[in-house]
Amino acid sequence: MPSSDATEVAVSIVVPVRNEAGNVTPLITEIAAALDGRWPYEIIYVNDGSTDATGERLAELMKARANLRQIRHATSSGQSAAVRTGVRAARGAIVATLDGDGQNNPAFLPDLIAAIENGGDRLGLAAGQRVGRKDTGFKKWQSRTANGVRNAILHDGTRDTGCGLKAFRREVFLMMPYFDGLHRFLPALVRREGFDIVYVDVIDRPRHSGVSNYGFFDRLWIGIMDLAGVWWLIRRKKPTPVATEVTRHD
Repeated sequence: MPSSDATEVAVSIVVPVRNEAGNVTPLITEIAAALDGRWPYEIIYVNDGSTDATGERLAELMKARANLRQIRHATSSGQSAAVRTGVRAARGAIVATLDGDGQNNPAFLPDLIAAIENGGDRLGLAAGQRVGRKDTGFKKWQSRTANGVRNAILHDGTRDTGCGLKAFRREVFLMMPYFDGLHRFLPALVRREGFDIVYVDVIDRPRHSGVSNYGFFDRLWIGIMDLAGVWWLIRRKKPTPVATEVTRHD
């Protein structure tokens, strides 16, 4: 079992969850199967005010898994807040995220992490792009419409911002402005900071159990104000000055 010692963690896996007790055990088992023997890693579950047995299930699993951590929000604060909490607590320089409902297959985590690890200093984000989505025709239409509108306004070059499978450098994430809904706009904000993005096709699948506890950006009307705000942030971005310290010469 990989150690959770801060000096040994290279990769942190952040999983935001709310009322996902039935999905905790199978998903952690899959994460371990995907990553064991590849990187020293930790799994950070951010329990976003769950009212079911999610916390208790995680507490039991932590007894057997030294690299599993749980951070609990006293009340539900939303997916963006949960992701940010996890990233701030992360010990790894590379952070990967996935949804806690089982729809994101952890088997794709190594490809995303390796892309960041090998991509050089200017690569800020490896973003999963879903194929074979397990949604209704209406939801797929909503998603295509929302993604089309977002891309036309932000020019982020991304066809699917709603996929929870992502990997990025922790320092890049923390330099971005925080707001509710941040996780839906990572490609545009990463580009705003001057970093490149690589895309990885991932296979969508049905959730293991339960029902959705977080909203999706494919409900376009929810994201209109956020879209306007991100557009404003991009327009107001100024080039970062090239700064060097002048040292004293005796």
